[in-house]
Amino acid sequence: MNQRISYLLNKPFPVSKVQHRKGPGGKELAYITARDVMDRLDEVFKPWGWQTKYEYLGGRMVCYLSCKVSGEWVTKADGADDTQIEGAKGGISDSLKRAAVNWGIGRIYYNPGCFGPNREPAYWATPEGYEKIIADRENKEIEEFRKELSSV
Repeated sequence: MNQRISYLLNKPFPVSKVQHRKGPGGKELAYITARDVMDRLDEVFKPWGWQTKYEYLGGRMVCYLSCKVSGEWVTKADGADDTQIEGAKGGISDSLKRAAVNWGIGRIYYNPGCFGPNREPAYWATPEGYEKIIADRENKEIEEFRKELSSV
């Protein structure tokens, strides 16, 4: 996948967009909403550059999330059970979010070190920290490439 697309998809959301809830075993879980996912897809692919298809399969709602990359449709899918709060609508939203994780959207929030005990984000889990890390990595790669060229 195009490096720029990957960068934009994986970029953390502003801390104000990240929500928290208690998960299994009392774990603190960070998550984004389905609308945040849709906004990120619009930002990266434009509204006409992505599409979804849903199918109820094996007791789960499966979302097939297709994005147009280099002129070709690429599909990644994942499923979710209906939720206790919103039933089928929750299953649709959750399956979209889970399919989006396959594209890198929100995947960072699965990292256990992403947020501290007071929901303080790790530096790398903020848009600013992420951008600095990527810029530093790119600068290092450019410098290494220059060294290679000068030794030829």
